[in-house]
Amino acid sequence: MKSNYKLIAIFAFLGLFLQSCDDDDDPILNAPTISNFEYGEGSEHSTDQFAFKGSDIHIEAEINADALVSSITLAIHTHDIEPGENEVDWDFEQTFTDTNYLVLNPTFHEHIDVPTNIPSGEYHVELIVVDELGNSTEVEGYIQIIDYITLSEFSIDETAARGDDFHAEFMIDAVNGIHSITVDVHAHDITVGEGEVEFDYEEEFLGDYHEQTSVEFHEHIDVPATAPVGEYHITFTVEDEDGNTKEYETHIDITE
Repeated sequence: MKSNYKLIAIFAFLGLFLQSCDDDDDPILNAPTISNFEYGEGSEHSTDQFAFKGSDIHIEAEINADALVSSITLAIHTHDIEPGENEVDWDFEQTFTDTNYLVLNPTFHEHIDVPTNIPSGEYHVELIVVDELGNSTEVEGYIQIIDYITLSEFSIDETAARGDDFHAEFMIDAVNGIHSITVDVHAHDITVGEGEVEFDYEEEFLGDYHEQTSVEFHEHIDVPATAPVGEYHITFTVEDEDGNTKEYETHIDITE
């Protein structure tokens, strides 16, 4: 009987020992790692951390994973930027599960379209990788979203007498150079009286502005003596050499 107990004890010990060895042989699977995270202007595959509204953002990263990748999520959003007139918040998030990403060591490479009607400013970029075991890794950074054309420092008369002129002045910064500046002045629902002629003005300015990348627009627009009195709508449209446009709208009162 004692011999049997000894054999049982030996077998039990051997079993525990072999199980312990098997456990020691199990590999430790680490969470994915993300390296060479870069992003910038899409058309140039730039690593400079800015992009233009209406273009796209190039985003790339190398991923090393001990277990198969199950998803890659990209998020782009901003904080504390208030949308201006005709602008909307941009809160982008997309999860990528393409077959070429669901492998051990994928390279993430995407181009994300940037809307034209979002505020300019600093945006937060996050890339999150999750493997099939549930391990996740995240990297983040910031990108500046900017306009091809920026208008600023406006100084435009609010009133002008007919037979006189009004002054319009503002700064233009155009990355691709200015092609033209158009000024449109028109009115709605103004009755044209006796001896008056409808004032509907449009002119394209080239001259010293053409191909400039930073310039002050400064012009005086004549108001005909026959223009009806009332409120007029003014639209300034700047077009760059690539066909991008930027508008600024305001109003002016034409008086006696």
